[in-house]
Amino acid sequence: MNTREIKYLELLSKNFPNVPATAAEIVRLQAVLELPKTTEHFMSDIHGEYTYFTHILKNASGAIHAKIDDSFGDLLGEEEKNALALLIYYPERELANTDHTDSWYRVTIHRLISVCRQATDKYTQSKVRGRLPQEFAYVIEELINSNEHDVNKRRYFESIINNVIATGVADQFIIALANLISRLTVDRLHIVGDIFDRGPAAHLVIEELIQRHGVDFVWGNHDVLWMGAAMGNPACIANTLRNSLKYGNFDTLEDGYGINVRPLALFAMEQYADDPCEAFQPTQVTDCVMEDSDITARTLKAITVIQFKLEGQLIRRHPEYSMNDRMLLHKVDFEQGTVEVKNRKYPMRDLHFPTLDPQDPYRLSPGEEQVVSQLVLSFRRSTKLQRHIRVLMEKGAMYRICNGNLLYHGCVPMERDGSFREVMVNCAPYSGRDLMDACDRMVRTAMYDRKEENTDFLWYLWCGPGSPLNGKDKIATFERTFIKDPKAGKETKNPYYDLWHSQETARIILEEFGVDAKTGHIINGHVPVKKSKGEEPVKAGGKFINIDGGLAKAYQPVTGICGYTLVFTSHELYLAEHQPFDPDTAARENNVDMISRTIMIEQYPERLSVRDTDGGKEVESRIEDLQQLLAAYRRGVIRTPSRME
Repeated sequence: MNTREIKYLELLSKNFPNVPATAAEIVRLQAVLELPKTTEHFMSDIHGEYTYFTHILKNASGAIHAKIDDSFGDLLGEEEKNALALLIYYPERELANTDHTDSWYRVTIHRLISVCRQATDKYTQSKVRGRLPQEFAYVIEELINSNEHDVNKRRYFESIINNVIATGVADQFIIALANLISRLTVDRLHIVGDIFDRGPAAHLVIEELIQRHGVDFVWGNHDVLWMGAAMGNPACIANTLRNSLKYGNFDTLEDGYGINVRPLALFAMEQYADDPCEAFQPTQVTDCVMEDSDITARTLKAITVIQFKLEGQLIRRHPEYSMNDRMLLHKVDFEQGTVEVKNRKYPMRDLHFPTLDPQDPYRLSPGEEQVVSQLVLSFRRSTKLQRHIRVLMEKGAMYRICNGNLLYHGCVPMERDGSFREVMVNCAPYSGRDLMDACDRMVRTAMYDRKEENTDFLWYLWCGPGSPLNGKDKIATFERTFIKDPKAGKETKNPYYDLWHSQETARIILEEFGVDAKTGHIINGHVPVKKSKGEEPVKAGGKFINIDGGLAKAYQPVTGICGYTLVFTSHELYLAEHQPFDPDTAARENNVDMISRTIMIEQYPERLSVRDTDGGKEVESRIEDLQQLLAAYRRGVIRTPSRME
């Protein structure tokens, strides 16, 4: 042993100070390796749909109902199972519906304890103990580890339940049990990008995820856009506002993050007072705080014009982005009423631009400068938004490798011949995994220094032609807004999305990221699976899995479904395909649950154990260290610390 190894073992001996303690930890860890692999869920493209998302979390994509079936089989009818499931999903709501007798409480607690045992059967007692609600930790641990059928324990078991009821805390106890079941059924939850935009409550989605154990993130293009906005980047701010206004979504902006949109609205009403703004009517108005859709339309037009100006300034600052084709304001011919796009002139739908100087179209007017300044301060001073992007930064990344699966949101940019595309990042070319790592570093650098040249890169990740998160040659906002001809706004996807039908492409990508190409899978979202048009989420024989199933209401008419959850258990890997469902009405009024169709991807001939996971590799490494410590004790290389020490 060299000096460095001895110093490390001396540090390790502080926690395991003698041979019995070291041996006991080796025994414990060896046993942990034989436990079944715990369940992982993968979801993407939540887009602020808090109600749908939380219901899927609460029912664990159907897994909780399965545990109820395993617990009771034919002992309970379907209606009783559904009622028990709804109690687990929404305990406060269900308990408030009617008054309950002591007998109902007794039966219900017995049933919940049975389901709780099913939910904890893959965990060590110490791990379960760490997730118990503090106020009922002792009681729940005793109940789930006691055998109520044992004659010696039966009275003890019943006494605990009877006294929970007698002391008047049965409701709180049931709520604690229900939440514990929900959170133990899924050990790890991987969010594969796009929490923000479209839906009304991204802030609530993040708050829900913060409260859960075992959550990590892969950033999506909408996420980095909001991260850039929180850092104070004006172009990112303009895009987030335009997205929110377009979908009539003020809840996240004003109620969620306290972003003051009123100065922008007042500016818009002044500048566009007589403008019908026909091209700017919001897509959705159901969640619109501004009840007058005309006000919303004018505000949307104001921020859209500001966006194009700010983007033009940003593109000029960064010639390495190669995005001059996205600067279109100076190509508007006001006399002819046209705009030139790719050497072709198109009629403009709208030519009313009171804040635009044709001689310097990308310069903000004094009023626009004031509005942008106020918005930057509002985003930077939002305490909750800053806290949320710190969570995304700390638990997020451009990609992840988890138990043999490669996760990223959009794509790995490729050329048509299947090679990796080179993209300039910080004035240097990168491709493949190196590109993802370079982008990751740039995001983290921007987070900590907040310099304009670095936060600009988050805008590029949102919409740049080489961005792994965008995956298209452009986002044609200008063309879709101002040009009637749909051909002008065509967005071309990266060749990745043609090549992902090939197992050879999967092999190249997996090997690039150091993942076993024989057993690994690539999991991404970003592109909604148009199930209604015959598209399938599983490609290249199961090597590519697209889990964007249109959880957002805005996408459900296109996809025909309500999202996917990829489920990875010790027995199998499968997709749960969720059918459209309103948890606020159907469950409560009809006592029915969300229907999820199973798409099997892979079944394992032998049940996977902890030994087969990334965590298992860490445990094995830990065991090796402890075995070295044990040998060092026995050879006298490291002495057992005295009690005085």
